[in-house]
Amino acid sequence: MTTLLPAPAPTTGVSRKAPKGLGARIRDAFTSPKYGPVLVTAVLFVAVFVIGGIRYPGFLSGQVLLNLFVDNAYLIVLAVGMTFVILTGGIDLSVGAVVALSTMIAASLLQAGLPAAVVIPLILVATSALGLLVGLMIHYFKVQPFIATLAAMFLARGLCYVISQSSISITDPAFIALAVSRLPLGGGMSITWSVIIALIVVAVAVWVLHRTRFGRTVYAIGGGEHSGMLMGLPVARTKVLVYVVSGFCSGLAGVLFTFYTLSGYPLTAIGTELDAIAAVVIGGTLLAGGYGFVLGSVLGVLVLGIIQTIITFEGTLSSWWTKIFIGVLLLVFIVLQRVLTARRR
Repeated sequence: MTTLLPAPAPTTGVSRKAPKGLGARIRDAFTSPKYGPVLVTAVLFVAVFVIGGIRYPGFLSGQVLLNLFVDNAYLIVLAVGMTFVILTGGIDLSVGAVVALSTMIAASLLQAGLPAAVVIPLILVATSALGLLVGLMIHYFKVQPFIATLAAMFLARGLCYVISQSSISITDPAFIALAVSRLPLGGGMSITWSVIIALIVVAVAVWVLHRTRFGRTVYAIGGGEHSGMLMGLPVARTKVLVYVVSGFCSGLAGVLFTFYTLSGYPLTAIGTELDAIAAVVIGGTLLAGGYGFVLGSVLGVLVLGIIQTIITFEGTLSSWWTKIFIGVLLLVFIVLQRVLTARRR
């Protein structure tokens, strides 16, 4: 007796892979050069916050977390502008000096009697114009970003001393009212207007980078400038505009810093450009460009802030330990970026 077997199903030549489990997806995310450093930064921030709460009474509170934003609102804005620049493979060493210049312009013009509604837009226009000058030098005159922004740094810092060689206090009532007012959030918690402005800048930057042609071109330049030109992308315009964005953010960061200090001083923000670069790199943005997120840079700023907060709670450590920890973290994340990008090649 012959047994008839069903005919085998026809093959289409397409092999179907079994869906990855949760563990495999998490592993792939942490080993990705795009998402890995950001996730490591997020885990690091949560771990440090929990350790601080275990070690120090009162550390695990909503206001301590909000104070990270209050104290570092200007640095968040600065890191946003730096993210745009580093995503294209560039660098901006002038941002700290531009912050100082912004504080000096604000203090001197307010002391001269100009209203804040006029002074703040003037600062943003002036710093954006300086960023435009830097961008034009880099693209059209083929000056290396390091040299062009170093020149802008010396120019901005020198202009600070032209305005005044000493500190200028701000006594304008409207400006002071805006600087010291706080927005209650309930439960005894509050934030300042600087935090609101910083969060708006972050939201706009996220939208621009991920929802506009300009943002896609920024990533494309970081991935390969020549390839972007072959695809017909506006590489020249975008390379110039990222420095305009950085100049605008530096000016706005200077205004927020002036809210924080209510004065202008020529030596303000020395070394702040290094803090901004460190925050962007710790936040997962690749120094060579092409990979990175604005929200990662915000996480990087918060990590720097929480380290400073723990040192303050400790009370026995010098503030220089903050620089030591930042240096160690920066080295670790640079090595991590190199390892993850090498594994993808």
